[in-house]
Amino acid sequence: MNLPARVLVVDDSPTMRGLITAVLNSDPEVNVIGQAKDAMEARAAIKQLNPDVVTLDIEMPDMNGLEFLEKIMRLRPMPVIMVSTMTHRGAEATLAALEIGAFDCVGKPMPGEPRPFGDLAEKVKAAARSQLRRHASQPAAPAIAPSTDFRVGRKIVAIGSSTGGVEALITVLQKFPRNCPPTVITQHMPPTFTKSFAERLNRLCAPVVQEATDGARLEIGKIYLAPGGERHLQVVNPSAPSCRLVEQSPVNGHRPSVDVLFDSVAELAGRNAVGVILTGMGRDGAAGLLKMRSAGARTIGQNEKTCVVYGMPRVAHELGAVEHQLPLGSIGEEILKLTAARKEG
Repeated sequence: MNLPARVLVVDDSPTMRGLITAVLNSDPEVNVIGQAKDAMEARAAIKQLNPDVVTLDIEMPDMNGLEFLEKIMRLRPMPVIMVSTMTHRGAEATLAALEIGAFDCVGKPMPGEPRPFGDLAEKVKAAARSQLRRHASQPAAPAIAPSTDFRVGRKIVAIGSSTGGVEALITVLQKFPRNCPPTVITQHMPPTFTKSFAERLNRLCAPVVQEATDGARLEIGKIYLAPGGERHLQVVNPSAPSCRLVEQSPVNGHRPSVDVLFDSVAELAGRNAVGVILTGMGRDGAAGLLKMRSAGARTIGQNEKTCVVYGMPRVAHELGAVEHQLPLGSIGEEILKLTAARKEG
């Protein structure tokens, strides 16, 4: 039997510290070994207690969570889960934290929420088991030149990701030229965070990146990110492929679900699609990627060495859903090669 994951809870609110501690200690495989109200107390507690995982509030007095996270990652790297308010400002800060190297994020609960912090305990256990793999991918060769005409191939790209997906998606999508193939993405992320993430990707990448809206037509040079929250993203309408947002129960514990997206792409596009599964906890997307491959799509999985959590890609690989297993730094280029069909002669 594995020892319980040892956690330090850092938050300036005594109420929030108590709530997080209660949620985590309700899981027998997690043990909160200390609390801290600010960065100074947290620094001393880390030295004294040597926790496996730290939960860290974004907004704290004196030194905020982002500044403290940078110091942790530079001086004593360890898994950190960010705790953020469900606001635009909180989302922006959390996304920056994930790029710095935070393991994952959770949103602070709203009053009366039935399951405060949701799967925080599962995230803590996954963080305790993980190895820090920031920037583990090898630099890839230059991507296909923007002059490539992706309309010739008429392929749709579908990508699924979860824990570690913020950095992974940035790495992949920064390889895409301005006229990339139409791309749909489901990334497990709290509501309100996906709009900020789409805006961030749009600033960092050459194509247009936007949060998917119901009925939006898939177009060359555009990337569509499933909104977090109440609906799943599907691709529908063979004559004019479009986004559809559907209100259904969670699948594999997630809404939006990668499996729902991949299933729809398998049915709509068949062999005219490329499916990609990136780092993440659990198994969401593995069965859907197998459906895509069975329908003739080309499929890619991120390899274990470059995953923050080798969960979703591992299950997909074991099911036989993954045609090519690649390091993160090579995936963007491979997607473009598989979608850049050229005219004969």
